[in-house]
Amino acid sequence: MSSHGDHPTRSRGRDPSLPALLGDWLCLDFANTVNDRTGKNPRDTLAGYADLARWAWHAALVTGTERDHLFAAAEARPTAASSVFAGAIALREAVYRVFVAIAAGANPARADLATIQQAHLTALGHAHLARGTGSFEWVWDEPPALDRMLWPIATSAVALLTSDRLHRVKQCPGCDDCGWLFLDVSKNATRRWCSMDDCGSRAKMRRQYARRKGVV
Repeated sequence: MSSHGDHPTRSRGRDPSLPALLGDWLCLDFANTVNDRTGKNPRDTLAGYADLARWAWHAALVTGTERDHLFAAAEARPTAASSVFAGAIALREAVYRVFVAIAAGANPARADLATIQQAHLTALGHAHLARGTGSFEWVWDEPPALDRMLWPIATSAVALLTSDRLHRVKQCPGCDDCGWLFLDVSKNATRRWCSMDDCGSRAKMRRQYARRKGVV
């Protein structure tokens, strides 16, 4: 169990068909599971519980064996899996709205903060102290429950909200349709895009095209 729930470096993740992990913080990566967030046709990459379990493996929250266990558990308990999935989407959207507000310098809605807080309290009920290398550390209950992947996500959100890096949360302008969130871990806090290879590159091409057309 990570104390911060962060990703030390940006990553494409395990599954190239799923959104790259460009948020530099776990809960932001989870919020970024909707493509073209601020566009006219946002595309949700999570359509059901199986997608949620697959994303958890993609983000290295569970092993391949644990992912397969979750698949089987969801098939055996479809109603419970559907309930967990609904809760996951509610948590994701609360996380997204909270950090969009923070990135814009606004105050998040109390209801969204309450959703994150409740998810965090639930997560703490599934963590316990165990001896690690030279010290004790938090570990999650085993075997993995259906909502296993939500515990580190909620912990991650609270860790970021209470950290001294909150001011570095930004939202990608992404040619008016990206809207992904990220933690600017650059030395001078100059990162603007979720990815220079994608949104940054497209913005550069737009500027070059406008110059050729004499617009700028």
